[in-house]
Amino acid sequence: MAEVELPNLEELEEKKSKRFTRGVALTTAIYAVVLAIASLGGNNAMKEMLLAQQQASDMWAHYQAKSIRENQVRVQKMRLDADLVERGADMKSAGRKKLEGLLSDYVDQERHFNQDKKDIEKNAKALEHERDVYRTRDPYFDYGEALLQIGIVLASIAILSSSVPVFVLSMVMAVAGAVFTLNGFFLFFKLPGLHLTH
Repeated sequence: MAEVELPNLEELEEKKSKRFTRGVALTTAIYAVVLAIASLGGNNAMKEMLLAQQQASDMWAHYQAKSIRENQVRVQKMRLDADLVERGADMKSAGRKKLEGLLSDYVDQERHFNQDKKDIEKNAKALEHERDVYRTRDPYFDYGEALLQIGIVLASIAILSSSVPVFVLSMVMAVAGAVFTLNGFFLFFKLPGLHLTH
């Protein structure tokens, strides 16, 4: 009768443990990749937010400069208009015609500055909206990073302790982190209380 060799229980346990360790290590590597994506997304959201804020501030400074210039033209126009009223009958025709031409130029300049301000205001508000979108996205990347880091720590603990429940918990954290990261890119949902109001 042929002798059947039964596998050693310790060897089976060691193989099972190695398979578990390899699986957790591979999963942890995936967590790290998603963590890198979350970090990159968060850094880009912050940079874009700051850039949009700076550009909006520049636009508002330009708007203010146009307003000052518009007010200067308006004052000149009003002064010229008052001169025409005050000296109207006593003025020579050529002088009156020249002042009326200047007055017309001032009216055109004021209209031009007013239109420029409207265009600048529209662009500044668009940049502020862009800034607000990036400001809304940024916290999701932050929470995604934190949850993924917690998942990596728990996976390391699962390897050391050969604990399946700890590994499952690490997966839950990593999946939540991945969801937050995706939300940072696409804004599928907004959590109340997470966003700054202005």
